[in-house]
This record gives sequence, C-alpha cells and structure tokens, in this order.
Amino acid sequence: MKKLLHLCVVIAFCSCAALSQAQSNNDTIPVNKTNDFIIEGSGKNTMWENASWIALDKIDTNKTSYQTKFKILYSTKGIYVLFDGSDNKITSTYQHDFENLFNADVYEVFFHPQPSTPLYFEYEISPLDKELVLLIPNLKGRINGWTPWHYEGERKVMKAINIKEAEGKMIGWTAELFFPFKLLEPLENNYPSSGTIWHANFCRLDYDSGKMIKWSWSPIKVSFHEFLQFKKIKFN
Repeated sequence: MKKLLHLCVVIAFCSCAALSQAQSNNDTIPVNKTNDFIIEGSGKNTMWENASWIALDKIDTNKTSYQTKFKILYSTKGIYVLFDGSDNKITSTYQHDFENLFNADVYEVFFHPQPSTPLYFEYEISPLDKELVLLIPNLKGRINGWTPWHYEGERKVMKAINIKEAEGKMIGWTAELFFPFKLLEPLENNYPSSGTIWHANFCRLDYDSGKMIKWSWSPIKVSFHEFLQFKKIKFN
C-alpha cells in the first residue's frame, strides 16, 4: 500500500511538473532566423512558412468576434512581424504619422530587450498605413513617450498594409513590418543572437463597436503598458 501511495505521489508530481513546464513554454515563443526579404503587406513570402501563427486574446467584452494573430522572425539586421486580423470596417481618420493612433484601429508591438530597465520600444500601425514610433520610459507608472531622432534610412521601420476583401466587402487587414536593430540602439541587449531572450507584447485596438476593444498576447489587465506582464521571445 505504501509503495502504491508513493508511486501515485511520484506520478502526480511528474504530471504537475510537466504541466508547469508546458505553461512556462507557452510564455516563451521561439523566433526563428531568416534571410532578409522584401515585405509587401500580405505576408505571402515563403520565409513566413518558418514561423507559426500565435493568437491574441481578447481582453474586453463585447459582441465583436474579430480574431487576431501574428508571426515573428528575425535576421541579422532586424525583426519581422506579421499581423492578421478579421475586421468589417476601418475605424480611423488619422491621416498623418505620429498622431494619437491609439484612439483608433491599430496593431501594436512592444519590445523590452532589457527587462531590468523600465525602458521599452512601442510601435503602432493603422489600417491607413500610418505609424507611431515611441521609446517609453515607464517610471513607476509615469509613461513618457519619446519619438526617434533622425528616423530615416536604415533606422526607419519598413511597413506595408493589405486590406482583405471578399465579395466587395472588407473582411480583415494585415500588417507586415520590419524593425531594424539600428532603430533599437538606445536600448540595451538590442542585437540578439541565438539564445537571447527579450520580453515583448503584441496587441490590437479596435473601435468598430464605438469603444476601445483590446487584444493582447501577454496577460495584461487594463493597459498595454503593464510591462511586467510581458511574455518572452527567445531567438533561435
């Protein structure tokens, strides 16, 4: 009887350990390496076959049933991100870059290469192909965004948008992005190699229902700036 009880305890312990490991793995996604390629908005390049789709979780409750997912790759020069989300209309009127795009439909990317420092990178892209690029010092909840200096040439994000339609109606939109490591040079640990781990988040805002609806990869509660909740990406 004692041997049977001991065996049950061992099995239970191993099962819990395996579950814990599986949950831990879900908090870290691998980022495969790729050769550089030209982005065009729809993510049709065969290089994307080396990355898996990862779903975002809807944070707010409403009748919107939109689905959102992303892929990520990296090269020696930078990081590629591909978003794909269902959508019935574009809710945005912003016609210029660096406006308050977060008050309308956007996809968002957060990179936090050095988690011990409360300083991270934020990027927003709208379905109208407008962008907001920020460096965020988050000092005990005081969020102050700074825009990049000399945002041009090899320091500029490459972006492309594709509006998906079926039978003459919008059914979604994709955003294909490339973030050069040169742009991230104000951050520590900004040139990753195999085995490097960053914290990151991938998000979406949509206003089609008349109010802000959020999707997030990391388990945030209220704000995308809950950087302590960011999950991990590991460069292969």
